[in-house]
Amino acid sequence: MPQALNLWQEAGVDVSPFHDGHALLRERYAELGLHHLLPLDRVLVAVRSTRPGAFGGFHHPNQGYRYLQMQAVITMYGGMNEAVPEAPALAVLDLLRAYAHDCLHYGSYRSYQLHGGEVVRTQYGLNFRRQDGRSYSAPDRGTSPTTRNIGVVMEGACDRESRSITRRTAATHGGTAAGINGFAFRDVTGQLDSADAVELAGAPKDPASESTTYLASMGRYEANVNTRYRAFLAEIGQAEAEDLHSLILSSTISGDMTLLCAWLDCRHGPGTFAAMFMAPGYLSVSGSIDLGGLTLAS
Repeated sequence: MPQALNLWQEAGVDVSPFHDGHALLRERYAELGLHHLLPLDRVLVAVRSTRPGAFGGFHHPNQGYRYLQMQAVITMYGGMNEAVPEAPALAVLDLLRAYAHDCLHYGSYRSYQLHGGEVVRTQYGLNFRRQDGRSYSAPDRGTSPTTRNIGVVMEGACDRESRSITRRTAATHGGTAAGINGFAFRDVTGQLDSADAVELAGAPKDPASESTTYLASMGRYEANVNTRYRAFLAEIGQAEAEDLHSLILSSTISGDMTLLCAWLDCRHGPGTFAAMFMAPGYLSVSGSIDLGGLTLAS
């Protein structure tokens, strides 16, 4: 990442929004209990592709944090035929959003056990996994407007926070965009609305056009992660949604769910976390698992 930022700066790109956002997230994440951010030299930024028509950004396939390697893989937003972005201000904001997002994945609590000679990750943030691979919560049904999947909750919390940092940074530096860049700007700053969602859902899925594929991926992520997480916070947190959001993040970072469970129990009754999230059959010791019509998350 430092090399990419230097390359852009030497080409005349204003990279100060990234550094300003970095200062914001350092302060905010420290409040949540994350005092060691993902080192910048552990972030690999692809700034050019030899593939004709390559289009990068947050929603590029397979982009994200690799917990085994403790590295993040990020692509430059927009066309990647040249190493300098076509939409410089937006590319810098997209980079900030991706870095802020992956910092939270980097800082999420993990525990491991040896099982059958293999290392098994048994806890990741708020999520648990049995040694046989059973995940604590089941996937959401396709038509669900909210979520009861811990993976979606944690992913939604990380992205809500990273987009909040990016939105505050963009408000300081200014900037707007139209067309696909308009969608991308509203996406990185967390300002996609219902009309955007409808238009993104109808985006053409043309495998020959990476930009339209990017829009379709943006729409799916917004619908399946961010929209469901917003609904979850409104439903469960109600007037205290932001407090719940912060508790989710701090618990994800520490791995200690005591305060989160106490908060939920106080407002929704004893045992709320398990009643809300635990998949049927998760604690089963027999070979027969009642999935309640759902498939456990892999």
